[in-house]
Amino acid sequence: MVRSSLLIATSNQGKFAEITTLLADTEFELRSLSHRASTLPEPEETGTSFAENAQLKARFYAEKTGLLSLADDSGLSVLALDNFPGIHSARWTGPSDSDRVKGLLTKIQQETANTALDRRAFFTCVVSIASPQSGETNNFIGEVYGTLSTTPKGSEGFGYDPIFIADGQTKTMAQLGIDIKNTISARAIALAKARSWLLHYHP
Repeated sequence: MVRSSLLIATSNQGKFAEITTLLADTEFELRSLSHRASTLPEPEETGTSFAENAQLKARFYAEKTGLLSLADDSGLSVLALDNFPGIHSARWTGPSDSDRVKGLLTKIQQETANTALDRRAFFTCVVSIASPQSGETNNFIGEVYGTLSTTPKGSEGFGYDPIFIADGQTKTMAQLGIDIKNTISARAIALAKARSWLLHYHP
């Protein structure tokens, strides 16, 4: 029995598919942002951290729609580049995921000795859920460490998945497939925590 609606505040269809898969058993009606995209502007991501950006998006959509709203902010940080691109992962260059992947690989090659240590990186994901009644937010954090490949590999996933090899794996996230990714990714870790909270949520 569906208890109430939960707005998944993303226009990225790959991300929406991942989130709905991981939250499918929460008994919420999982609603896409595309239902209201024609009438709602996107909030400007002015936060200085993943948590701030996730919170401001969740609060914005909860206020505008009157629905319990889930938003996330995530990105890739390369240790040798002082954790760049971090919160700017989706916007530092573009316009496509492929452009950003190629740009980051070039930047690593140009600005580091390009050793295995220089290719250490980690994904961070913060999931924020905002209440439309109180504006209160709850944050759930996931991180996963790994190494960047020298070339993109794999066709599944999105963002930097084709170059990120998680610790303990021999293939990139884009090669592993959605089923494995949904057990080890930073978003999966954060959403597992959010799922536990949603299972006990009472408006």
